[in-house]
Amino acid sequence: MTTESILIKQHVIDPEICIRCNTCEAICPVGAITHDSLNYVVKADICNGCMDCISPCPTGSIDNWRMVPKARAYSIEEQLTWDELPAELSAEELAAAGGDAHAAQEEAQAVVQAAAASSASAASTASASGFNSAQFGATIPPWSAAHAYTNLYGPKAFDKTITATVTGNLRVTEVGKEYDTHHIVLDFGSMPFPVLEGQSIGILPPGVDEKGRAHHARQYSIASPRNGERPGHNNLSLTIKRVLEDHDGQPVRGVASNYMCDLNVGDKVQVIGPFGASFLMPNHPKSNIVMICTGTGSAPMRAMTEWRRRLRASGKFEGGKLMLFFGARTQQELPYFGPLQNLPKDFIDIEFAYSRTPGQPKRYVQDALRDRAADIAALLKDSHTCFYVCGLKSMEEGVVMALRDIAQGAGMDWDSVGAALKQQGRLHLETY
Repeated sequence: MTTESILIKQHVIDPEICIRCNTCEAICPVGAITHDSLNYVVKADICNGCMDCISPCPTGSIDNWRMVPKARAYSIEEQLTWDELPAELSAEELAAAGGDAHAAQEEAQAVVQAAAASSASAASTASASGFNSAQFGATIPPWSAAHAYTNLYGPKAFDKTITATVTGNLRVTEVGKEYDTHHIVLDFGSMPFPVLEGQSIGILPPGVDEKGRAHHARQYSIASPRNGERPGHNNLSLTIKRVLEDHDGQPVRGVASNYMCDLNVGDKVQVIGPFGASFLMPNHPKSNIVMICTGTGSAPMRAMTEWRRRLRASGKFEGGKLMLFFGARTQQELPYFGPLQNLPKDFIDIEFAYSRTPGQPKRYVQDALRDRAADIAALLKDSHTCFYVCGLKSMEEGVVMALRDIAQGAGMDWDSVGAALKQQGRLHLETY
């Protein structure tokens, strides 16, 4: 049987609903996913069908397949040009291409059987060359999390966005030459848009890119609790940082972040979502929450903290432990520094870590975790504790390695602890 006659079920990503969050690429154990400035795509010759990327995808864009002749699989170069998925080939078209359906079934079965072995091999290789932190990230929410609504609005939902009105735009850091961070409040009026702490939305900037195509959505984590930035109102807030300089000191203006930070009260914004069904806080009243973040990765942590604060103020919360490890280059770059200082010490335990304070040694969130090893070890042993990590991808490995070392230093078997954190929805990694 020739290669030309074999059909494969090729894994492809829908560019219309992908929000470019990088979750799939970060979690793929074999490095089969890549991207450019436009699309995320799957390498047909590397993908082993392990399905590790399916569940974590917040939009479902990753769960798409096309039956094609193996010799004519869609190339990376071709996929990178897509504005939408190509139509599926009909049975007649596949037959005309010499496709053999029986061979396709055999090939698919072989792929499935090999996937587990390939994933294990990939994990082993990752361990040999460097710590594989992504393998410990949970793809399911804590057992007591509230039900999350997802994909209520967007290209493949009701074929429309939802319009929000800007009701607030407040700068939450000092203005630096490299950054400018804003707290932006969006109101949805009478249109339903239910969200939970840990979810995100997509913003559609107006205009077109350099190729004349409409800008794709940019994803932002929600920074307010489930009952709104203003309690009892159908609104939410976002923490958005626009970068003013690149690493070479050259001026740069991000399309969406620049658009959002320049909005005025009363302006209208096109929104899709909400997204996310796993990075959710527990509702169990005795649950402990450990939040580890950098920069605008503080948005979901602010949402969780504020919901707990409101519950406490109403007398409806029995009191699990709340810890925050918050990193930034300097204190001036840290969003919400003032409000955080005003929270009661018996409500939240906060550790700041600054990596670029003049005259001071560099300190990162993983260093802060190690400094509190005794407290973290006790929380690792407690099945009611959930850990949330959000921020730059570069922090993820250091944080999970710190958790591993703390566990081992306390006499725990990390393989067992790490597996339990993943299986019980207690360690959530959202890095970019």
